[in-house]
Amino acid sequence: MRLSLLRAARLSPALKELRVHLCQTGEESKGVREFVSSQYAALKRDNPKLPILIRECSGVQPRLWARYEMGKEKSVSLTNAAAADVAKHIAQLGQ
Repeated sequence: MRLSLLRAARLSPALKELRVHLCQTGEESKGVREFVSSQYAALKRDNPKLPILIRECSGVQPRLWARYEMGKEKSVSLTNAAAADVAKHIAQLGQ
């Protein structure tokens, strides 16, 4: 399963920026922290020119933001999402 998630890591050129908001200690952000520690490096390696911002703030609800051409943005809540779910959301927003 991990290989299939990494293959999907090449994202569309229409995607201009990814932002991940998470809490450093909150239980709702546990899966997001796992994703960042285990899969962020591969995602960045496969998309070296794409800005991928990881924003940590105490007490914040985890959320994924995708910015596209012309300033259009989409966001997805990552509350209680597993690391695999985070990767799926990134792949969906990156199409």
